[in-house]
Amino acid sequence: MDLKAWIIAEAHKLGINKIGFTDAKDFEHLRLGIEQQIANGQASGFEHGNLDERLNPSLLMKTPKTIISVALAYPTHMKKINDGRPRGLFARASWGIDYHHILNGKMNQLIEKIREKTTTGEFKPMVDTGELIDVAVAQRAGLGFIGKNGLLITPEFGSYVYLGEILTDLELEPDAPLEMGCGDCVKCIKACPTDALLGNGQMNAKTCLSYQTQTKGVMELKYRKKIRNIIYGCDICQVVCPYNVGKDFHFHPEMEPNPLDAQPDLEELLQMGNKEFKERFGYMAGSWRGKKTLQRNAIIALANLKSYESLPLLLDIAETDPRPDIVSTAIWAIAQLKPTEAIKHRLDRLTKLWEHPEILMEIKSALEKA
Repeated sequence: MDLKAWIIAEAHKLGINKIGFTDAKDFEHLRLGIEQQIANGQASGFEHGNLDERLNPSLLMKTPKTIISVALAYPTHMKKINDGRPRGLFARASWGIDYHHILNGKMNQLIEKIREKTTTGEFKPMVDTGELIDVAVAQRAGLGFIGKNGLLITPEFGSYVYLGEILTDLELEPDAPLEMGCGDCVKCIKACPTDALLGNGQMNAKTCLSYQTQTKGVMELKYRKKIRNIIYGCDICQVVCPYNVGKDFHFHPEMEPNPLDAQPDLEELLQMGNKEFKERFGYMAGSWRGKKTLQRNAIIALANLKSYESLPLLLDIAETDPRPDIVSTAIWAIAQLKPTEAIKHRLDRLTKLWEHPEILMEIKSALEKA
């Protein structure tokens, strides 16, 4: 068995669902499109900051020869909780243990196996926040094609895969890329609530709802109702994709969602301290932005769910929380829930407690709406 075939066999033993190989040539053909995206203000800002390093493996290793691309398929269905409580929802890519840890673990195990076999070689594993562009590497390595939603779509698992890559100075035969398979289908483009998908595999990341749920500060009004009860991420363009129909894989126990965490009680989330939040949600990828951002999203979700029973809690937040953006969002949510005369009176009293212009503007808007 040659080295490449041996690596593939070992990868499958480790539970890696797909593996492909490509050369370590540059990705300079992507530069113009990325630079245009940045110039148009459409990049998320979460990407690796050095574009040269994102496009040139030779800047990351002295003599890179091969990039090994790997994919892990993740679950898409879980038991729904119907207990009458107002609950939020984490998008699928945040179910279970943070995928960065899972992928890094699998790739480091594979690297150790290869080192035992070859006794030589340099390796650099990367996941998501690494330098190289995961989907570009995976497409060139034959794992799948980049769809119109910008995600990698695999024949076996659809786009419900986590991607990682290993840059190495070992020379291994590259695999052939797959052809684009979307055809005339534009379901993802039509389904996107914010028209974030540009139709060419790129997106305006700033208008993507997943981005909006991860940004700090006050969420713009035009996005609030569109996030529904999602407190982290967005799955819409994946759910409508024909390649994802019927896809639900449960290969990795560590990826299995805890329904109580993936569908958190929103009122409970809003009353958590930092320690409790970290203990409860710290293992999930969606916790990376911290408690404050998710609590802001939880307030918006309560309004979108028409959770009238949450008015007392929202009012308490508006009167006692020291964080202006949380208070501002709570006042907006109260207005959406049509407050009583007593609550309107208490809102009016808030103008004497706050001097923050955004809060005062939100109070004025709430009272006018009421």
